[in-house]
Amino acid sequence: MKIDGACHCGAITYHAELEPTSVGICHCTDCQALSASAFRSLAIVQSDNFQILTGKPKHYVKVGDSGNPRVQAFCSDCGSALYSCGVEDNPPAYNLRTGTMKQRAKLVPRFECWTQSRLAWVAEIHGATQFEGNPIA
Repeated sequence: MKIDGACHCGAITYHAELEPTSVGICHCTDCQALSASAFRSLAIVQSDNFQILTGKPKHYVKVGDSGNPRVQAFCSDCGSALYSCGVEDNPPAYNLRTGTMKQRAKLVPRFECWTQSRLAWVAEIHGATQFEGNPIA
């Protein structure tokens, strides 16, 4: 599925191609804090299928619940979170933030990860594959 997206102010735009099965919800404590919410919706996209069209995201590196350092990319003007990825120069994949995608209403979560950190009042998504930690690729 081809998608396109932008930060809230429009300074950073991108397009990508993703598999609908790559859309999920992350309940890790980092996603809770960084999204200022109970979870974050994401789509895992291979690097060959993702391109920033305009602007340059600001990067912040955080060691995740998994123990791996992760780049957190966001717009330095409006603060919109755009993606996370490994710290390599050419990461193999990006976890795009579905809230920045124009097609977000069509992107139904197929998995939930880091469910061990799910807040007690958040219900499991019916039919979504559940992972206590990282999703198995």
